[in-house]
Amino acid sequence: MVGDRTKKLKVAENLEDNIDGELILSIEKLQEIQDELEKINEEASEKVLEIEQKYNEVRKPVYDKRNEIIKSIPDFWATAFLSHPALSEILNDEDQKIFKYLTSLEVEDHKDVKSGYAITFNFSPNPYFEDTKLTKTFTFLEEGTTEITATPIKWKEGKGIPNGVNHDKKGNKRAPLDVSFFSWFSDCEQKDDMDDIHDEVAELIKDDLWPNPLNYFNNEPDEEEVDDEADDEEKDEDDSDDDQEEDEDDEGNDDDDN
Repeated sequence: MVGDRTKKLKVAENLEDNIDGELILSIEKLQEIQDELEKINEEASEKVLEIEQKYNEVRKPVYDKRNEIIKSIPDFWATAFLSHPALSEILNDEDQKIFKYLTSLEVEDHKDVKSGYAITFNFSPNPYFEDTKLTKTFTFLEEGTTEITATPIKWKEGKGIPNGVNHDKKGNKRAPLDVSFFSWFSDCEQKDDMDDIHDEVAELIKDDLWPNPLNYFNNEPDEEEVDDEADDEEKDEDDSDDDQEEDEDDEGNDDDDN
């Protein structure tokens, strides 16, 4: 009896060893597959960047042509900014006056695309500052931080912004109305925390306004807004029909009473 029990224990131990060995082998093979997929993904990312670099060169002269046409349209950029639902909220009254002198806007990726981009505002001579070009540059460093540089604005006497409060300092999406949009150029602290790396103003300009500013200049609502308006109109019509039916019923009841 004791011999049989010992034999069973050895068989169980051998079976457990085999299962553990097979499990480890499966995990190792799975890791090899994951490594292979990761390599393919890295190659794909490099190819996407190469294509993006190529088409950035193709887009550049077209953007230049667009800017030349925009220069002939009075207050184009001021109108586009003020028609943008988010950007309009960070332009105070004085900013709007300054934007009357904005002649062109440029967004340009760094040559390798992935390392950053620059946003440049070009102004005609104006009574507010000496500069005709204001640039803010975002450089993504390998260690995961973002280096930010910007043109220090040379304000003319008595024309400087009333305070140097920075936008989105504590994660607020909207700046107080008394904060100038141009304080954005003074917010150049290095971003280390992933939550702070994103500059909302820069991303709105780069990814939303810049690709097609005509949408905002024309103040064209997006499809969702159109659908919402259509739903509201249908609801109003339904409510109107219901009210009319109720009025007719009331009139009929009055006739019966008479």
